Amino acid sequence: MKIEFVVNGESCAAEVDSAMRLIDLLREELRLTSVKEGCGAGECGACTVLVDGEPVCSCLVPAVQARGRDILTVEGLAKDGQLSVLQQAFLDCDAVQCGFCTAGMILTAHALLMKKDNPTDEDIRTALAGNICRCTGYVPIERAVRAAADRIRAARS
Repeated sequence: MKIEFVVNGESCAAEVDSAMRLIDLLREELRLTSVKEGCGAGECGACTVLVDGEPVCSCLVPAVQARGRDILTVEGLAKDGQLSVLQQAFLDCDAVQCGFCTAGMILTAHALLMKKDNPTDEDIRTALAGNICRCTGYVPIERAVRAAADRIRAARS
């Protein structure tokens, strides 16, 4: 069946069948390879994307559910070749090592920062709880989210 949706601000259309998952549509059909499959069971967060601004594990979502939705992958955060404040904070705070979990972490944090411009440490930990990092550890990741929140607030002032 043909579905229409928006990915990273661009209108898209795709032919999908009932068995296709959103992760497969994004990676295989649209070549958005930041979306990684880790566990295939919604446990690790590597496949996290935002659907209508909410983090979802794309390995659990049927592609047909993308119809009419607005999907954001980490590729959609950078503008005109410039990393977003959050992406840059991950680099500046050494919150990236192997990179496998990074896109999901960044998108989850992005969703948090869209709701709360001054999240508490507990807010950050709670938001990231569904994302597993085996390399970097969570301290630099939490520090990056805090730094991004601070930079976003400072830019608004």
